[in-house]
Amino acid sequence: MAAAPTDETEEHGRGLGSFLRKDLVGGVLLLTAMLAALVFANSPWADTYFALRDTHIGIDFPGLDHTVGEWASEGLLAIFFFLVGLELKTEFVDGELRNIRKALLPVVAAFGGVVVPALIYVAVNTINDGDPSTMTGWAIPTATDIAFAVSVLAVVGSALPVAMRTFLLTLAVVDDLIAIVIIAFVYTDDLKLLYLALALIPLGIYAFLAQKFPEFFMQHHWAAWVILLPIGVITWLFVLEAGIHATIAGVLLGFVVPVKKVTPRVIRQEDPRLGLAPALEHRFRPLSNGLAIPVFAFFAAGVAVGGLEGVTASLTDPVAIGIVLGLVLGKTIGIFSASWLMDRFTPAAKDDDYSWFDLGALSLVAGIGFTVSLLVAELSFGIGSPHNEHAKVGILTGSAIAAVIGGTLLSVRNAHYKKLRAQGVAVDKLDAAS
Repeated sequence: MAAAPTDETEEHGRGLGSFLRKDLVGGVLLLTAMLAALVFANSPWADTYFALRDTHIGIDFPGLDHTVGEWASEGLLAIFFFLVGLELKTEFVDGELRNIRKALLPVVAAFGGVVVPALIYVAVNTINDGDPSTMTGWAIPTATDIAFAVSVLAVVGSALPVAMRTFLLTLAVVDDLIAIVIIAFVYTDDLKLLYLALALIPLGIYAFLAQKFPEFFMQHHWAAWVILLPIGVITWLFVLEAGIHATIAGVLLGFVVPVKKVTPRVIRQEDPRLGLAPALEHRFRPLSNGLAIPVFAFFAAGVAVGGLEGVTASLTDPVAIGIVLGLVLGKTIGIFSASWLMDRFTPAAKDDDYSWFDLGALSLVAGIGFTVSLLVAELSFGIGSPHNEHAKVGILTGSAIAAVIGGTLLSVRNAHYKKLRAQGVAVDKLDAAS
Protein backbone atom coordinates (compact mmCIF):
# COMPACT_ATOMS: atom_id res chain seq x y z
CA MET A 1 0.00 0.00 0.00
CA ALA A 2 1.36 3.40 -0.96
CA ALA A 3 2.03 5.86 1.80
CA ALA A 4 -0.47 8.64 2.25
CA PRO A 5 0.79 11.97 0.96
CA THR A 6 2.13 14.29 3.60
CA ASP A 7 1.02 17.88 3.99
CA GLU A 8 4.35 18.93 2.55
CA THR A 9 3.81 16.75 -0.54
CA GLU A 10 0.30 18.08 -1.02
CA GLU A 11 1.52 21.66 -0.66
CA HIS A 12 4.24 20.97 -3.24
CA GLY A 13 1.64 19.52 -5.60
CA ARG A 14 -0.59 22.51 -5.15
CA GLY A 15 2.40 24.76 -5.77
CA LEU A 16 3.31 22.94 -8.99
CA GLY A 17 -0.34 22.93 -10.10
CA SER A 18 -0.65 26.64 -9.44
CA PHE A 19 2.55 27.24 -11.39
CA LEU A 20 1.32 25.24 -14.41
CA ARG A 21 -2.05 27.03 -14.43
CA LYS A 22 -0.46 30.40 -15.23
CA ASP A 23 -1.05 31.69 -18.75
CA LEU A 24 2.59 32.73 -19.03
CA VAL A 25 3.91 29.30 -18.01
CA GLY A 26 1.63 27.56 -20.51
CA GLY A 27 2.82 29.86 -23.27
CA VAL A 28 6.49 29.38 -22.38
CA LEU A 29 6.15 25.57 -22.37
CA LEU A 30 4.34 25.75 -25.71
CA LEU A 31 7.07 27.94 -27.21
CA THR A 32 9.82 25.72 -25.77
CA ALA A 33 8.24 22.59 -27.26
CA MET A 34 7.87 24.30 -30.63
CA LEU A 35 11.50 25.43 -30.69
CA ALA A 36 12.67 21.98 -29.57
CA ALA A 37 10.72 20.39 -32.41
CA LEU A 38 12.28 22.74 -34.97
CA VAL A 39 15.77 22.08 -33.60
CA PHE A 40 15.37 18.29 -33.66
CA ALA A 41 13.73 18.28 -37.10
CA ASN A 42 16.67 20.24 -38.55
CA SER A 43 19.51 18.53 -36.71
CA PRO A 44 21.55 15.33 -37.16
CA TRP A 45 18.85 13.66 -35.02
CA ALA A 46 16.07 14.52 -37.47
CA ASP A 47 15.60 10.88 -38.55
CA THR A 48 15.16 9.86 -34.92
CA TYR A 49 12.61 12.64 -34.36
CA PHE A 50 10.48 11.72 -37.38
CA ALA A 51 10.82 7.99 -36.64
CA LEU A 52 9.51 8.63 -33.12
CA ARG A 53 6.64 10.75 -34.41
CA ASP A 54 5.64 8.04 -36.89
CA THR A 55 6.04 5.07 -34.51
CA HIS A 56 2.84 3.11 -34.02
CA ILE A 57 1.71 2.58 -30.44
CA GLY A 58 -1.40 0.73 -29.39
CA ILE A 59 -3.23 -2.55 -29.75
CA ASP A 60 -4.94 -4.22 -32.67
CA PHE A 61 -8.36 -2.76 -31.91
CA PRO A 62 -10.37 -0.08 -33.73
CA GLY A 63 -9.26 3.37 -32.64
CA LEU A 64 -6.39 2.18 -30.44
CA ASP A 65 -3.54 1.85 -32.94
CA HIS A 66 -2.01 5.21 -33.85
CA THR A 67 1.34 6.83 -34.41
CA VAL A 68 2.82 8.93 -31.61
CA GLY A 69 1.97 12.06 -33.59
CA GLU A 70 -1.63 10.93 -34.02
CA TRP A 71 -1.97 10.13 -30.33
CA ALA A 72 -0.76 13.67 -29.60
CA SER A 73 -3.23 15.37 -31.97
CA GLU A 74 -6.23 13.07 -31.45
CA GLY A 75 -5.64 11.99 -27.86
CA LEU A 76 -3.74 14.56 -25.81
CA LEU A 77 -5.25 17.50 -27.66
CA ALA A 78 -8.69 16.20 -26.65
CA ILE A 79 -7.72 17.20 -23.09
CA PHE A 80 -7.13 20.76 -24.27
CA PHE A 81 -10.49 20.82 -26.07
CA PHE A 82 -12.19 19.35 -22.99
CA LEU A 83 -11.01 22.45 -21.13
CA VAL A 84 -12.20 24.60 -24.05
CA GLY A 85 -15.63 22.98 -23.64
CA LEU A 86 -15.62 23.70 -19.90
CA GLU A 87 -14.57 27.32 -20.52
CA LEU A 88 -17.20 27.84 -23.20
CA LYS A 89 -19.93 26.37 -20.97
CA THR A 90 -18.83 28.56 -18.06
CA GLU A 91 -18.73 31.67 -20.25
CA PHE A 92 -22.23 31.01 -21.60
CA VAL A 93 -23.72 30.28 -18.15
CA ASP A 94 -21.80 32.56 -15.80
CA GLY A 95 -19.36 34.63 -17.85
CA GLU A 96 -18.96 37.27 -20.53
CA LEU A 97 -21.08 35.37 -23.06
CA ARG A 98 -24.06 35.28 -20.69
CA ASN A 99 -24.89 38.91 -21.46
CA ILE A 100 -25.11 38.91 -25.23
CA ARG A 101 -25.20 42.71 -25.47
CA LYS A 102 -21.95 42.98 -23.51
CA ALA A 103 -20.31 40.15 -25.43
CA LEU A 104 -21.61 41.18 -28.84
CA LEU A 105 -18.61 43.24 -29.93
CA PRO A 106 -15.88 40.61 -29.28
CA VAL A 107 -18.21 37.86 -30.56
CA VAL A 108 -18.77 39.60 -33.90
CA ALA A 109 -15.08 40.57 -33.96
CA ALA A 110 -14.22 36.87 -33.68
CA PHE A 111 -16.34 36.14 -36.76
CA GLY A 112 -14.59 38.96 -38.60
CA GLY A 113 -11.29 37.44 -37.55
CA VAL A 114 -12.34 34.16 -39.15
CA VAL A 115 -13.93 35.38 -42.38
CA VAL A 116 -11.27 37.86 -43.55
CA PRO A 117 -8.24 35.52 -43.10
CA ALA A 118 -10.14 32.77 -44.94
CA LEU A 119 -10.94 35.14 -47.81
CA ILE A 120 -7.31 36.27 -48.02
CA TYR A 121 -6.10 32.67 -48.10
CA VAL A 122 -8.61 31.78 -50.84
CA ALA A 123 -7.68 34.89 -52.85
CA VAL A 124 -3.94 34.11 -52.71
CA ASN A 125 -4.47 30.49 -53.72
CA THR A 126 -6.92 31.47 -56.48
CA ILE A 127 -4.41 33.87 -58.02
CA ASN A 128 -1.73 31.14 -57.82
CA ASP A 129 -4.03 28.42 -59.10
CA GLY A 130 -1.40 25.80 -59.82
CA ASP A 131 -2.82 23.25 -57.39
CA PRO A 132 -6.54 23.25 -56.50
CA SER A 133 -5.89 20.95 -53.53
CA THR A 134 -4.43 23.92 -51.62
CA MET A 135 -7.97 25.29 -51.20
CA THR A 136 -8.63 22.71 -48.47
CA GLY A 137 -6.42 24.76 -46.15
CA TRP A 138 -8.67 27.84 -46.12
CA ALA A 139 -9.45 27.44 -42.39
CA ILE A 140 -5.81 27.28 -41.23
CA PRO A 141 -5.30 31.06 -40.69
CA THR A 142 -8.68 31.53 -38.99
CA ALA A 143 -7.57 30.27 -35.55
CA THR A 144 -6.39 32.20 -32.50
CA ASP A 145 -4.23 30.34 -29.99
CA ILE A 146 -5.61 31.21 -26.53
CA ALA A 147 -2.54 30.05 -24.59
CA PHE A 148 -0.03 31.90 -26.76
CA ALA A 149 -2.06 35.10 -27.19
CA VAL A 150 -2.84 35.45 -23.49
CA SER A 151 0.80 34.66 -22.66
CA VAL A 152 1.97 37.58 -24.80
CA LEU A 153 -0.51 39.80 -22.98
CA ALA A 154 0.77 38.49 -19.62
CA VAL A 155 4.40 39.22 -20.54
CA VAL A 156 4.00 42.78 -21.81
CA GLY A 157 0.71 43.94 -20.33
CA SER A 158 1.02 44.23 -16.55
CA ALA A 159 -0.52 47.73 -16.57
CA LEU A 160 -2.98 47.30 -19.43
CA PRO A 161 -6.70 47.66 -18.58
CA VAL A 162 -8.37 44.43 -17.49
CA ALA A 163 -11.02 45.02 -20.17
CA MET A 164 -8.39 44.32 -22.83
CA ARG A 165 -7.74 40.83 -21.47
CA THR A 166 -11.48 40.22 -21.23
CA PHE A 167 -11.91 41.23 -24.89
CA LEU A 168 -9.07 38.96 -26.01
CA LEU A 169 -10.30 36.01 -23.95
CA THR A 170 -13.88 36.35 -25.17
CA LEU A 171 -12.72 36.67 -28.77
CA ALA A 172 -10.42 33.64 -28.45
CA VAL A 173 -13.13 31.52 -26.81
CA VAL A 174 -15.62 32.31 -29.59
CA ASP A 175 -12.87 31.71 -32.15
CA ASP A 176 -12.33 28.24 -30.65
CA LEU A 177 -16.06 27.57 -30.85
CA ILE A 178 -16.00 28.46 -34.55
CA ALA A 179 -12.95 26.24 -35.05
CA ILE A 180 -14.79 23.34 -33.38
CA VAL A 181 -17.73 23.76 -35.77
CA ILE A 182 -15.37 23.94 -38.78
CA ILE A 183 -13.52 20.78 -37.70
CA ALA A 184 -16.79 18.93 -37.08
CA PHE A 185 -18.49 19.83 -40.37
CA VAL A 186 -15.67 20.54 -42.83
CA TYR A 187 -12.95 18.07 -41.87
CA THR A 188 -15.15 15.07 -41.14
CA ASP A 189 -15.09 12.41 -43.85
CA ASP A 190 -16.99 9.14 -44.08
CA LEU A 191 -19.29 9.72 -41.11
CA LYS A 192 -20.29 6.41 -39.47
CA LEU A 193 -23.69 6.91 -37.87
CA LEU A 194 -23.56 3.65 -35.89
CA TYR A 195 -20.47 4.73 -33.94
CA LEU A 196 -21.91 8.22 -33.53
CA ALA A 197 -25.07 6.70 -32.02
CA LEU A 198 -22.95 4.47 -29.76
CA ALA A 199 -21.04 7.56 -28.57
CA LEU A 200 -24.29 9.03 -27.28
CA ILE A 201 -24.60 6.20 -24.72
CA PRO A 202 -21.42 6.87 -22.69
CA LEU A 203 -21.87 10.61 -23.25
CA GLY A 204 -25.36 10.36 -21.75
CA ILE A 205 -24.06 8.35 -18.77
CA TYR A 206 -21.27 10.89 -18.28
CA ALA A 207 -23.75 13.79 -18.42
CA PHE A 208 -26.14 12.06 -15.99
CA LEU A 209 -23.40 11.39 -13.42
CA ALA A 210 -21.92 14.89 -13.73
CA GLN A 211 -25.33 16.56 -13.43
CA LYS A 212 -26.68 14.26 -10.71
CA PHE A 213 -23.64 14.00 -8.42
CA PRO A 214 -21.57 17.17 -8.94
CA GLU A 215 -20.86 17.64 -5.24
CA PHE A 216 -19.54 14.08 -4.98
CA PHE A 217 -17.03 14.71 -7.77
CA MET A 218 -16.05 18.04 -6.20
CA GLN A 219 -15.52 16.56 -2.74
CA HIS A 220 -13.62 13.48 -3.95
CA HIS A 221 -10.92 14.43 -6.42
CA TRP A 222 -10.16 10.78 -7.25
CA ALA A 223 -13.73 10.20 -8.48
CA ALA A 224 -13.28 12.16 -11.70
CA TRP A 225 -10.25 10.06 -12.60
CA VAL A 226 -11.76 6.69 -11.63
CA ILE A 227 -15.36 7.18 -12.80
CA LEU A 228 -15.68 10.03 -15.30
CA LEU A 229 -12.37 9.57 -17.14
CA PRO A 230 -12.99 5.96 -18.32
CA ILE A 231 -16.48 6.91 -19.54
CA GLY A 232 -14.96 9.93 -21.30
CA VAL A 233 -12.34 7.71 -22.99
CA ILE A 234 -15.09 5.39 -24.31
CA THR A 235 -16.96 8.43 -25.68
CA TRP A 236 -13.72 9.66 -27.28
CA LEU A 237 -13.14 6.25 -28.89
CA PHE A 238 -16.63 6.06 -30.43
CA VAL A 239 -16.43 9.66 -31.71
CA LEU A 240 -13.06 8.89 -33.30
CA GLU A 241 -14.41 5.76 -34.96
CA ALA A 242 -17.44 7.71 -36.18
CA GLY A 243 -15.06 9.67 -38.43
CA ILE A 244 -15.25 12.92 -36.44
CA HIS A 245 -11.99 14.33 -35.11
CA ALA A 246 -11.66 13.11 -31.54
CA THR A 247 -11.13 16.61 -30.12
CA ILE A 248 -14.88 17.14 -30.63
CA ALA A 249 -15.44 14.46 -27.96
CA GLY A 250 -13.49 16.63 -25.51
CA VAL A 251 -15.72 19.61 -26.26
CA LEU A 252 -18.93 17.59 -25.88
CA LEU A 253 -17.78 16.15 -22.55
CA GLY A 254 -16.92 19.64 -21.32
CA PHE A 255 -20.29 21.05 -22.40
CA VAL A 256 -22.36 18.58 -20.35
CA VAL A 257 -20.67 19.41 -17.02
CA PRO A 258 -22.73 21.73 -14.77
CA VAL A 259 -21.37 25.21 -14.12
CA LYS A 260 -23.44 26.26 -11.09
CA LYS A 261 -24.33 24.39 -7.91
CA VAL A 262 -27.95 23.41 -7.33
CA THR A 263 -27.58 24.19 -3.61
CA PRO A 264 -24.99 26.97 -3.19
CA ARG A 265 -22.51 26.08 -0.45
CA VAL A 266 -18.75 26.02 -0.01
CA ILE A 267 -16.88 22.82 -0.86
CA ARG A 268 -13.17 22.86 -0.03
CA GLN A 269 -13.10 26.65 0.05
CA GLU A 270 -14.38 26.92 -3.54
CA ASP A 271 -16.79 29.55 -4.80
CA PRO A 272 -20.18 28.73 -3.24
CA ARG A 273 -22.00 29.46 -6.53
CA LEU A 274 -19.78 27.71 -9.04
CA GLY A 275 -19.98 23.99 -9.60
CA LEU A 276 -18.16 21.12 -11.26
CA ALA A 277 -17.14 22.72 -14.59
CA PRO A 278 -14.93 25.46 -13.04
CA ALA A 279 -13.60 22.89 -10.54
CA LEU A 280 -12.56 20.44 -13.28
CA GLU A 281 -11.11 23.26 -15.36
CA HIS A 282 -9.00 24.26 -12.35
CA ARG A 283 -7.83 20.68 -11.73
CA PHE A 284 -7.07 19.70 -15.32
CA ARG A 285 -5.45 22.97 -16.46
CA PRO A 286 -1.97 21.87 -15.27
CA LEU A 287 -2.32 18.62 -17.26
CA SER A 288 -3.23 20.59 -20.38
CA ASN A 289 -0.59 23.30 -19.99
CA GLY A 290 2.15 21.01 -18.70
CA LEU A 291 1.68 17.93 -20.89
CA ALA A 292 -1.05 17.90 -23.56
CA ILE A 293 -0.28 21.15 -25.40
CA PRO A 294 3.56 20.96 -25.22
CA VAL A 295 3.64 17.33 -26.41
CA PHE A 296 1.24 18.12 -29.25
CA ALA A 297 3.35 21.14 -30.20
CA PHE A 298 6.54 19.05 -30.10
CA PHE A 299 5.22 16.50 -32.59
CA ALA A 300 3.18 18.94 -34.70
CA ALA A 301 5.67 21.79 -35.16
CA GLY A 302 8.62 19.71 -36.35
CA VAL A 303 9.34 20.57 -39.96
CA ALA A 304 12.61 20.09 -41.82
CA VAL A 305 12.98 23.50 -43.40
CA GLY A 306 16.14 22.65 -45.30
CA GLY A 307 18.05 25.78 -44.36
CA LEU A 308 17.50 29.20 -45.90
CA GLU A 309 16.75 27.67 -49.29
CA GLY A 310 14.09 25.45 -47.75
CA VAL A 311 12.49 28.32 -45.86
CA THR A 312 12.43 30.39 -49.04
CA ALA A 313 10.84 27.52 -50.95
CA SER A 314 8.21 27.05 -48.24
CA LEU A 315 7.35 30.73 -48.02
CA THR A 316 6.92 30.98 -51.78
CA ASP A 317 4.22 28.29 -51.68
CA PRO A 318 0.77 29.95 -51.96
CA VAL A 319 -0.27 27.85 -48.95
CA ALA A 320 2.31 29.51 -46.69
CA ILE A 321 1.77 32.97 -48.24
CA GLY A 322 -1.98 32.74 -47.67
CA ILE A 323 -1.47 31.62 -44.06
CA VAL A 324 1.02 34.37 -43.21
CA LEU A 325 -1.10 37.10 -44.79
CA GLY A 326 -4.24 35.64 -43.24
CA LEU A 327 -2.81 35.54 -39.73
CA VAL A 328 -1.05 38.91 -39.79
CA LEU A 329 -3.28 41.06 -42.02
CA GLY A 330 -6.51 39.07 -42.10
CA LYS A 331 -6.90 38.76 -38.34
CA THR A 332 -6.02 42.42 -37.78
CA ILE A 333 -8.33 43.75 -40.49
CA GLY A 334 -11.18 41.37 -39.69
CA ILE A 335 -11.23 41.89 -35.92
CA PHE A 336 -10.63 45.64 -35.99
CA SER A 337 -13.08 46.44 -38.79
CA ALA A 338 -15.83 44.23 -37.32
CA SER A 339 -15.34 45.92 -33.93
CA TRP A 340 -15.42 49.40 -35.44
CA LEU A 341 -18.56 48.66 -37.47
CA MET A 342 -20.33 47.24 -34.40
CA ASP A 343 -19.33 50.26 -32.32
CA ARG A 344 -20.38 52.68 -35.05
CA PHE A 345 -23.68 51.21 -36.20
CA THR A 346 -25.09 49.06 -33.35
CA PRO A 347 -25.78 49.45 -29.62
CA ALA A 348 -22.62 47.40 -28.90
CA ALA A 349 -19.68 49.57 -27.93
CA LYS A 350 -15.97 49.29 -27.29
CA ASP A 351 -15.01 49.51 -23.63
CA ASP A 352 -13.90 53.04 -22.73
CA ASP A 353 -11.01 51.70 -20.65
CA TYR A 354 -8.84 51.22 -23.75
CA SER A 355 -8.35 53.00 -27.07
CA TRP A 356 -8.82 51.96 -30.69
CA PHE A 357 -5.04 51.77 -31.02
CA ASP A 358 -5.06 49.23 -28.19
CA LEU A 359 -7.72 47.21 -29.97
CA GLY A 360 -5.60 47.23 -33.12
CA ALA A 361 -2.68 45.80 -31.14
CA LEU A 362 -4.96 43.13 -29.66
CA SER A 363 -6.15 42.28 -33.16
CA LEU A 364 -2.55 41.69 -34.19
CA VAL A 365 -1.89 39.44 -31.18
CA ALA A 366 -4.99 37.44 -32.12
CA GLY A 367 -3.06 36.48 -35.26
CA ILE A 368 -1.07 34.00 -33.19
CA GLY A 369 -2.74 30.88 -34.52
CA PHE A 370 -0.42 28.16 -33.35
CA THR A 371 -2.13 25.13 -31.76
CA VAL A 372 -5.45 24.96 -33.60
CA SER A 373 -3.87 26.13 -36.87
CA LEU A 374 -1.39 23.23 -36.76
CA LEU A 375 -4.26 20.83 -36.11
CA VAL A 376 -6.31 22.20 -39.01
CA ALA A 377 -3.23 22.00 -41.28
CA GLU A 378 -2.87 18.30 -40.48
CA LEU A 379 -6.57 17.75 -41.14
CA SER A 380 -6.32 19.70 -44.42
CA PHE A 381 -3.25 18.11 -45.96
CA GLY A 382 -2.19 15.13 -43.85
CA ILE A 383 0.93 14.54 -41.76
CA GLY A 384 4.11 14.50 -43.82
CA SER A 385 2.65 15.99 -47.03
CA PRO A 386 4.61 18.85 -48.68
CA HIS A 387 1.72 21.30 -48.29
CA ASN A 388 1.44 20.43 -44.59
CA GLU A 389 5.15 21.09 -44.10
CA HIS A 390 4.87 24.42 -45.91
CA ALA A 391 1.73 25.23 -43.92
CA LYS A 392 3.69 24.69 -40.69
CA VAL A 393 6.34 27.16 -41.84
CA GLY A 394 3.59 29.63 -42.69
CA ILE A 395 1.90 29.15 -39.29
CA LEU A 396 5.15 29.58 -37.38
CA THR A 397 6.18 32.61 -39.44
CA GLY A 398 2.79 34.32 -39.31
CA SER A 399 2.35 33.64 -35.59
CA ALA A 400 5.86 34.93 -34.84
CA ILE A 401 5.27 38.16 -36.80
CA ALA A 402 1.93 38.71 -35.07
CA ALA A 403 3.46 38.03 -31.65
CA VAL A 404 6.45 40.32 -32.16
CA ILE A 405 4.61 43.28 -33.73
CA GLY A 406 1.51 42.97 -31.53
CA GLY A 407 3.59 42.39 -28.41
CA THR A 408 5.79 45.40 -29.18
CA LEU A 409 2.77 47.67 -29.65
CA LEU A 410 1.19 46.40 -26.43
CA SER A 411 4.50 46.93 -24.61
CA VAL A 412 4.53 50.57 -25.73
CA ARG A 413 0.93 50.99 -24.60
CA ASN A 414 1.71 49.27 -21.31
CA ALA A 415 4.39 51.88 -20.59
CA HIS A 416 1.88 54.59 -21.50
CA TYR A 417 -0.72 53.24 -19.07
CA LYS A 418 1.88 52.93 -16.32
CA LYS A 419 2.72 56.59 -16.82
CA LEU A 420 -0.95 57.58 -16.71
CA ARG A 421 -1.53 55.62 -13.52
CA ALA A 422 1.56 57.16 -11.95
CA GLN A 423 0.02 60.55 -12.72
CA GLY A 424 -3.18 59.46 -10.95
CA VAL A 425 -5.42 59.29 -14.04
CA ALA A 426 -8.58 57.31 -13.24
CA VAL A 427 -9.22 54.09 -15.14
CA ASP A 428 -12.39 55.41 -16.78
CA LYS A 429 -10.44 58.43 -18.04
CA LEU A 430 -7.70 56.40 -19.75
CA ASP A 431 -9.36 56.31 -23.15
CA ALA A 432 -9.72 60.07 -23.25
CA ALA A 433 -6.19 60.55 -21.97
CA SER A 434 -4.82 58.23 -24.62
